[in-house]
Amino acid sequence: MASLGLGGLNVSARRKSVPSRNAAVERRNLITVCRFSVKTLIDRSCFETIDDTSPEFNNFAAILEQILSHRLKGQITWFGYESPRSFWDYIRVACRKVSHNCICSIENMENVGSSRAKGRAWIRVALMEKHLSEYISTALRDFKTTRRFYEDGAIVLGEEANMLAGMLLGLNAIDFSFCLKGEGLDGSFPAVIDYTPYLKFTQSSDSISSDEEELRTLGSSGSEGSTPENIGPPFITDENSWYNKCKRVEQKYRLALEQKGYLEELVRLRENQLSESVSQNKLLLQRIEDMDLAHKMEKEQLEYIIVELQDQLKSFQSLDQLSAEVSLSQSSLDPGHSQDGKQDGMNLLNEGKEDTPSLLGLCGSLTSVASYKSLTSLKSSEYLASPTTEMTSPGLTPS
Repeated sequence: MASLGLGGLNVSARRKSVPSRNAAVERRNLITVCRFSVKTLIDRSCFETIDDTSPEFNNFAAILEQILSHRLKGQITWFGYESPRSFWDYIRVACRKVSHNCICSIENMENVGSSRAKGRAWIRVALMEKHLSEYISTALRDFKTTRRFYEDGAIVLGEEANMLAGMLLGLNAIDFSFCLKGEGLDGSFPAVIDYTPYLKFTQSSDSISSDEEELRTLGSSGSEGSTPENIGPPFITDENSWYNKCKRVEQKYRLALEQKGYLEELVRLRENQLSESVSQNKLLLQRIEDMDLAHKMEKEQLEYIIVELQDQLKSFQSLDQLSAEVSLSQSSLDPGHSQDGKQDGMNLLNEGKEDTPSLLGLCGSLTSVASYKSLTSLKSSEYLASPTTEMTSPGLTPS
């Protein structure tokens, strides 16, 4: 009984592991084929323009459609049934945040009706705009929306999603030209991937029979009267194989030569840009030095002006103290005329200040101060000589 229980557990574990293995193999196959299709598109674009008639593009579009439709959830209707859904329903929601996106333009296309056809039109427009990788990256970053549209085990939810965005980045170097009214936008049939361009079988040295023997065997079994000796060599001769190899090498050499010319031109352009940047940097450094020197000189001038203003302030404070002393001396000498003397002293001080311009005072002119000192000395001497003389006498007015 214990052995039977262990056997049942092993069978159930195998049943659970088989679907997970199949899903992993399916994801790996789609990502690998997508990488191959991107490489073939880049190679083909070096010799001709990629359009709707290119078999490499048709295969790539089918592969990308299969990847974006992998384990896509259906749409639940009002009656509880699950209707199939296209990847366009996910793209139009997850790619709204892309700046200057083409979602609204594709939605408003008149000749494209079905959701699958709109998704195929979006692939073509994104390739022509060179923004396909940006669309895919933005959609994958919206993990909440991606989880809402896809089931567990989908390619866009696994580690392969980051590889997909990186692979599609190389397509930005290709100039695509598509017609958005062709048969390629027909959404009535699902996309089919052609795997034959990416399949390559290498016969090992330990193989029992070679290709020539298998061809002879097939030829002898097809005709009873014929013998292996009468059957000629296979249709692929050594000369043809060497010719094909030479053509491939020549094609690779031409491609490498074109890439070399492109890289040399790019290096020359970058060197010119670098020299221009260096010259601009020198000019900016020189301007910065000149501005620093001008700022230092301006700072020194401002400091000198501040010192002059402080000296002016001290001189005005000394004048105020002198006027206060004069008024006190006048009040002590003539108490009856103290108020008049004080008023006349203030008037004389104001006249001295008005006679002196403000700009001359800021620049350090002390002519008014000297005249005021002579006036105050004259007043004090007059009061000491004749205390009863009035302040309004015309002989005491300052010249």
